Amino acid sequence: MEYILSATGIELAASRIATAIHKTPIFTSDTLNDYVASLTNTGKGPKLYFKCENLQKTGSFKCRGASNAVAKLLSGPEKDQIKGFVTHSSGNHGQALAFAAKKFQTQCIVVVPSNAPKAKVKAIEGYEAKIVIVEPTMEARKGKCNELAEKEGLQIVDPHDDWNVMEGQGTLSLEIIEQVPDVEAVLVSVGGGGLIGGICQWFHERKPKVQIIGVEPEGKNILESITAGKRLWKTGAALDTIADGVRVRPLGEKCFEVMKHLSHKKIYSVNNEDIRFAWKLIWERLKLVVEPSSAMPLAAIFKYPEDFKDMKSIVLILCGGNVDFVDPSLV
Repeated sequence: MEYILSATGIELAASRIATAIHKTPIFTSDTLNDYVASLTNTGKGPKLYFKCENLQKTGSFKCRGASNAVAKLLSGPEKDQIKGFVTHSSGNHGQALAFAAKKFQTQCIVVVPSNAPKAKVKAIEGYEAKIVIVEPTMEARKGKCNELAEKEGLQIVDPHDDWNVMEGQGTLSLEIIEQVPDVEAVLVSVGGGGLIGGICQWFHERKPKVQIIGVEPEGKNILESITAGKRLWKTGAALDTIADGVRVRPLGEKCFEVMKHLSHKKIYSVNNEDIRFAWKLIWERLKLVVEPSSAMPLAAIFKYPEDFKDMKSIVLILCGGNVDFVDPSLV
């Protein structure tokens, strides 16, 4: 496998997509900082900076990767052969690719698992993409995606396991270091691995002292595979988690290579109860609409406060805000 991800490529992607995305703001909360400090044995804790990708176009960071992939491919040597794009997605990447395809006036098909949130499916339709529903397994998603690509002559843009997508997601790093220059750690929810892959690469080359820490839903077991040096996942069946944005069980092959070589190999696992508690506090204290996946970094700090008590500044990525308007779990 050719490894082509680089900090330079990520910086070029930032220039390429600058007019297509928002530079999202950073939020802070004294109440949440004080609460974290109260959980430690010293009464001290870090200042938390929330990077609000829930306020990104299409409602998540996915707009970065999809926009970079579409813009790069449509300006590349094979641009005249591209009839449109196809992907598989539980929602956020589907919205992002549909948005990018519409912006560049080309067609898009999104293969969606049957358990995807209705709000996300409706948003994909809003960007005029065609939707194809399949069973909620990675095998079904990828199989239908490959079938449509061959049948319709479309270019596949994977939700995470794509160098162009990881380049785009990595552009978050440039904003983080500009907005929080003294950042010591960045906490990232991990699904397929595209977001943390891009961020890991840029910080590894440009600011290697900054820790990039992954947060996974229980049952994903990333560290087990990283320690073994190979992907140990035997099934693509979705994880049982309320964090629908990270239900995918295995890391992508390309994403795994980045994680294996570049991350600080720190991964925290959180369960539904942990996520729900942090999710509620973000809504209440930051007054931000976020989806459960966004709450995972804060859930990890609440669950393991002693591991973070000596840090002064931590950035938590609120990865998305696409959630059904009325959600019983919030009541």
